[in-house]
Amino acid sequence: MAENDALTPGFDPQPNGADTGPQLGLIAQYAKDLSFENPNAPGVYQLQGQPEIDVQFNIGTTKIADDVHEVAMKIEVKAKIAGTTAFQVELVYAGLFGARNVPDEALHPFLYAQAPQLLFPFARRVVADTIRDGNFPPLMLDPIDFGALYAQQNGQAEALAAAEPAGQA
Repeated sequence: MAENDALTPGFDPQPNGADTGPQLGLIAQYAKDLSFENPNAPGVYQLQGQPEIDVQFNIGTTKIADDVHEVAMKIEVKAKIAGTTAFQVELVYAGLFGARNVPDEALHPFLYAQAPQLLFPFARRVVADTIRDGNFPPLMLDPIDFGALYAQQNGQAEALAAAEPAGQA
């Protein structure tokens, strides 16, 4: 048996050191709120024509604990046929993300760009299944580049801040 073996009495193993590297991970994901309305059934199934579909997104975050953030993606879909509401879907799909040793300048883009990118395929499926279960063809939302949207919104915010006269808040 070697002198430095962990089984040797008096051996004091040295720790690998503090875990100070950045760590990000998805802890859980879930449908937080889901609503489907078909206010004009059964008459809506007799309407002819292509529906006009309006899709809106909103991303929000909440700090749950020191190293845990909830990212919530709200998706609203409204469909009208010949001016009559066919259906409305509202989904808030959320995920809990752990973030340890991540600087603020890296955490914000993660929470508003990469985290929604991870959640979107699952939220997309919930929306499609809900619409299909309402007896309409499933709506397959197009992929979204949340990174590009984040960069665009940051660019607009910076431009607005630069355009404000000095001394105004």
